[in-house]
Amino acid sequence: MTRHSRLDFSLQATASGSRARAARFRTLHNEVLTPTFMPVGTHGAVRAQRREDVLESGARILLTNTYHLMLRPGVELFEQFGGIHRFMNWPRSVLTDSGGFQIFSLPGSRSITEECAQFKSYVDQTTVRLSPESSIAAQRAIGSDIMMVLDQCVPSTVERGIAEQAMHLTHRWAQRSLDARGDSPQALFGIVQGASYADLRAQSARAITEMPFDGFAIGGLAVGEGAGEREDCTAIVTELLPQDRPRYLMGVGTTRDLLEAVHRGVDMFDCILPTALAKQGVAFTSVGRRDLRRAAYRTLEGPIDPACGCPTCATYSIAYLFHLHRVSEPQGWQLLGLHNVHFYMQLMRTMREHILADTWLEFYRAQRDVLDARDSYGPPVRHVTKAQRQKQKLNLGRYEVVVGGGVGRIRDTVSGEVMHSVNDPAEEARSLYVEQSGLVERLRDGGGAPLVVWDVGLGAAANAMAAIHAVETMSELAALSRSMPHLAGPPYRGVPPPVGEAQRAGGSARVLKLVSFENDLDSLALALRHPAWFKHLHHPAPWSLLARDRWTDAAGSIDWTLLRGDFGARKFEAPLPDIIFFDPFSFKSDSALWTLGAFRELANVLADRAAELFTYTYSTRVRAAMLAAGFHVAKGRGTGPKAETTVGLTARAAGLAHGRELLGQEWLDKWRRSDARTPHGVSADDVSWCAAVEGHPQFR
Repeated sequence: MTRHSRLDFSLQATASGSRARAARFRTLHNEVLTPTFMPVGTHGAVRAQRREDVLESGARILLTNTYHLMLRPGVELFEQFGGIHRFMNWPRSVLTDSGGFQIFSLPGSRSITEECAQFKSYVDQTTVRLSPESSIAAQRAIGSDIMMVLDQCVPSTVERGIAEQAMHLTHRWAQRSLDARGDSPQALFGIVQGASYADLRAQSARAITEMPFDGFAIGGLAVGEGAGEREDCTAIVTELLPQDRPRYLMGVGTTRDLLEAVHRGVDMFDCILPTALAKQGVAFTSVGRRDLRRAAYRTLEGPIDPACGCPTCATYSIAYLFHLHRVSEPQGWQLLGLHNVHFYMQLMRTMREHILADTWLEFYRAQRDVLDARDSYGPPVRHVTKAQRQKQKLNLGRYEVVVGGGVGRIRDTVSGEVMHSVNDPAEEARSLYVEQSGLVERLRDGGGAPLVVWDVGLGAAANAMAAIHAVETMSELAALSRSMPHLAGPPYRGVPPPVGEAQRAGGSARVLKLVSFENDLDSLALALRHPAWFKHLHHPAPWSLLARDRWTDAAGSIDWTLLRGDFGARKFEAPLPDIIFFDPFSFKSDSALWTLGAFRELANVLADRAAELFTYTYSTRVRAAMLAAGFHVAKGRGTGPKAETTVGLTARAAGLAHGRELLGQEWLDKWRRSDARTPHGVSADDVSWCAAVEGHPQFR
């Protein structure tokens, strides 16, 4: 049965002895000739490539990604510009991927239900819900020529039950995507799933082709299977796809992958390899791959591909490109990527010519062992240099080590934020948290009950270890003064004299009960790999904490516990604190911890406790949130470039003699004039917070 298509697809030729085919179709912006390759412009630009060069390569369609674009710059901006074409000044077609593969790539931070996929934004860590309907709504706003349904992608080698469940969910989401498309003139492609199971692939192809899509894609390949399995799955699916619709193999691949897939009847492709491998110094050429990491290219004259007429090959020698790559000059990546994109586009045009001329089989047989062959200088590079090994050790999960002045710091590679970016982390921890809280004095006061300290945001354990070192120093000096009282002298680096009234009267210091909260321990594990840069970790305690979630000292004066996971949930399991070291990443990275709701919940937990909270920020929004939640807020001591930080006191703590300088009328007047007066996470219908700040007891 012939059904209406928004693409006006026309099949022109099918090669003899093959399923390779040449066709044409028209989008809202231009005509597309197949087979075709779509350069990947995930964020609205092909990596390191000028728009003009991509146009000159002959690219007729650009692929962009809904998942990334809806997070940044956001759907609203595309609505303002009237779509992505005007926003990026691209005159030809755009295909938007739905985001299914990107969700699949976040196994640790996403969940999938019948209704939607839920994940945390890598931009600000807020929770995002992506459903078939919202994915299509975002793609409609972006204004792509071809939209993709939202699917559930699983590894191609996953066990059969999981593959089958994901396939059926993909089918249900496909129908919902169709319904959400409505009367939009944009084309919509369905996606065939089924992992590497032949019968599931066939079942999925039959189900998806029952729906009136404008084209059909093969998803869930190039994610773990071998080339042979991928080619078999492709052949099974294309055999069942209708002749009058374009066929798109998603995320594939090398030049030989393209050749094999065209031979099996695929029309459209996308892949990041042309630019991603260019950054590594790899070029695709008419004689196979060339790897500019090989010193054999250092003195070679002539272009990197003698058969190529792209601007790179027409202008620069292979020796020059080798030099640019060796010195990590970004232009080397750009020039090699330019060549690779041109080569891919020229390869697709050549394939089309041979299909139309019915000389495809000869071309296919001649090229299949050439296109992806390694160059003539031996096998692929396998040697890893000492410098490369060291660089690999500087990363773990989403974190990396940055070193300055011989001191290591942890950087979140997602947000770019650095823990203790200016000051020595250990020194800042001692001053801002240990000394300012009077931790040692409180321990020396005796009284029997343990002193409970919450360490929110363990990170690389700078604050926790500062507390432990301070207690151990106190104990050492106390022992020294008992054995040699004539040597008792001035305080050690801010630690009060160890012999106080309680000790003279025969009393004993309180036990420190330290409770650390952390949902990602990679930062601590990474710091422990590099003890030369993280000297505060020269101690058995952090190793024990990672291994057993607990460490106690031999004297029983310190009990350190780790509560893994979300602070918002796990704080209810911890003993109520006397002191809180509040040191998570900023709102940019740990948004949930800085909202008005989070501070209100914390204030409720501490309602009957005389507790103080110490934090590095002096943000107006954060202070307003703390005030609105019921904390009294005082100025904390400065650190590095910050003239002051923040101390929060519960109502009971504020009623005691605390010696803190509470914010006064001057701050309140500045807050009223501020453009950043509203706490994070305030809902539009919540106006109570403003009155709570204005009428706070500390301003009376």
